[in-house]
Amino acid sequence: MASPDALESFDDLLQAAHRQDEPQRLLFVFAERELAADASAAQRERFERGEGGHLQPRLCVDKAPEEVASFAALRTESEQTGMHWDVVFVSTLSGRAGVAPGSDAAEQPLRFMVNAINGGRLRDMVAFDRSGHVLRMR
Repeated sequence: MASPDALESFDDLLQAAHRQDEPQRLLFVFAERELAADASAAQRERFERGEGGHLQPRLCVDKAPEEVASFAALRTESEQTGMHWDVVFVSTLSGRAGVAPGSDAAEQPLRFMVNAINGGRLRDMVAFDRSGHVLRMR
């Protein structure tokens, strides 16, 4: 799969998934910006300006690339859950010997993604905002 830094759009991600030698499973973790309950007044002010806070994973989903028509379709589907999110993190899981991984194979990698987000280790995932723009997180 292409490096997260090489991707410019969600379409690039979908195209890269379709070009792989082995079938892929797309892994999505939807996260919401939050502010700690004990945040200072200055931290609250920064948060209101769209700065600071932390990302709290809210929803995990795995899909075959063929099940995702576009970012707009993914966003529409996610809105049907009633769960608010600000950022979606995406990774992939490769199949073997031409066999695509199933949803049960995605459970542990999704847990790893949630743990990585909670720990601030974001470099191996691609992040998109609600408009589908790639976010560069370091």
